[in-house]
Amino acid sequence: MAVRMKDIAQDLDVSLMTVSKALRNHTDVAEETRRRVCQRANELGYEPNLIARTLAGHRSFLIGLVIPDLMNSFFAEVAKGVHRKLAPLGYQVAVCSSDENAETELRQVKLLLARKVDGVIIASAAPRASRSLAQLLAKYGPLYVLIDRIIPKLKANFVGVKDDAIGALATEHLIGQGCTRIAHIRGPMVSTGGGRLLGYQRALAKHELKVLPEYVTSRAHRDDTGYAAMQCLLQLRPRPDGVFCYNDPVASGAIMAILDAGLDVPGDIAVVGAGDVHYSSMLRVPLSTVNQSSLQIGEISAGLLLQCIESKTPLPPQRVFLRPRLVVRESSQRSASIHSSVGGRGRKLVANRSKIDARNSPRESPAA
Repeated sequence: MAVRMKDIAQDLDVSLMTVSKALRNHTDVAEETRRRVCQRANELGYEPNLIARTLAGHRSFLIGLVIPDLMNSFFAEVAKGVHRKLAPLGYQVAVCSSDENAETELRQVKLLLARKVDGVIIASAAPRASRSLAQLLAKYGPLYVLIDRIIPKLKANFVGVKDDAIGALATEHLIGQGCTRIAHIRGPMVSTGGGRLLGYQRALAKHELKVLPEYVTSRAHRDDTGYAAMQCLLQLRPRPDGVFCYNDPVASGAIMAILDAGLDVPGDIAVVGAGDVHYSSMLRVPLSTVNQSSLQIGEISAGLLLQCIESKTPLPPQRVFLRPRLVVRESSQRSASIHSSVGGRGRKLVANRSKIDARNSPRESPAA
């Protein structure tokens, strides 16, 4: 016969409620008691009855996670953070991809709701508040948290970074390295793409550098991750001497295009990405990037969702912003000889490089 929680309770002479809470890592149970219960459960080969648990608690213990790209390591790290927070508490995570398509996203959310998920975590592909999505969530009443991408005018829980700060941080660093003709390969028309573009523009204006429309381009083809967009920028005269890319996959394609053109990174063109994905340090030219604390985004969003699930009354939406951190590697570290060749204004900018880089150096980033 299958081992029941009642059997564990009788063996240890504790209440059934104590066993239930201990197996769910509930804070009401002392650590020693929790250890004894878990050890005895393992010895007896206890397996939870998920169907009974769902019926008894009116919960599915299933959380939906909708992300725009399963292949992007940034979102893989976010998913890891979500799982790390929820798995010890007995939750399962159903991961879906919207493939950067708002209609696909809506369809995936509908499928999750049909499975009676307890809540949803969404990195939305919608460039603005989707009336269909908002109505769907309101009708079925699941709790949800937005991550990475804000949907304007939609009052919802959010965990991420301020994207204009990412754009400014990356661009300020390139300016500090002596770059004066800085291009930007922008992202999709969502809050991340728009915010990073705005930060790039503000940083250039701050240092009295012209914001030239032809120096801002989008990804020409999604599959080439910035390669074709960089090829277009290389046709400009004068060509850019620095480029801030929307994310690390785009930056890796840009570096490949620069190298294939017989140019040097960072000597001819310095490159900075965003996301600090796991392979960024292992590229042919290790990539300078902006770290967004992806693992923390997953953990905090899962924790915020749990608070809402366990609260007996609706909680007001919260917004948690993590501070982005500049990670400097070879792709943007230009030599002194390159700096001296960019003219008087370039030398002035290089003289201020230590001041700019010190201000943007990585440090502990508390949630705000």
